[in-house]
Amino acid sequence: MHPIALETWHRLVRTQDASGLPALLAEDAVFHSPVVHTPQRGRKLAAGYLAAAFQVFFHPSFRYVREIVGDTDAMLEFETEVDGILVNGVDMIRWNAAGQITDFKVMLRPLKAINVIHERMAAMLQAMKPA
Repeated sequence: MHPIALETWHRLVRTQDASGLPALLAEDAVFHSPVVHTPQRGRKLAAGYLAAAFQVFFHPSFRYVREIVGDTDAMLEFETEVDGILVNGVDMIRWNAAGQITDFKVMLRPLKAINVIHERMAAMLQAMKPA
């Protein structure tokens, strides 16, 4: 049985419903991007980065290929294709006793994939900024 935070995450990914992110993230959640040097701290920033990732990563080729799940954290290996480039990565997720994500780290390979994701995420985040 998966912890509730992980079940909720999988449901949001499956339905591509980024609107559920704020409720899933703790107020002090931290997002670690594979291409941004500093951690993004706080629910609002973490939700923004993850919402952008929903647009860049989650399309028909996305799939989780392996999960390692503990009591308070999980490592989810994924594969997807972006602009004809196979992207292989790992989501490292930690949650609290309330079932909210407190820490979310994404790691990617190979370098070609990191470069294309960097370009796509930058464009998506720029488009999401209020005017």
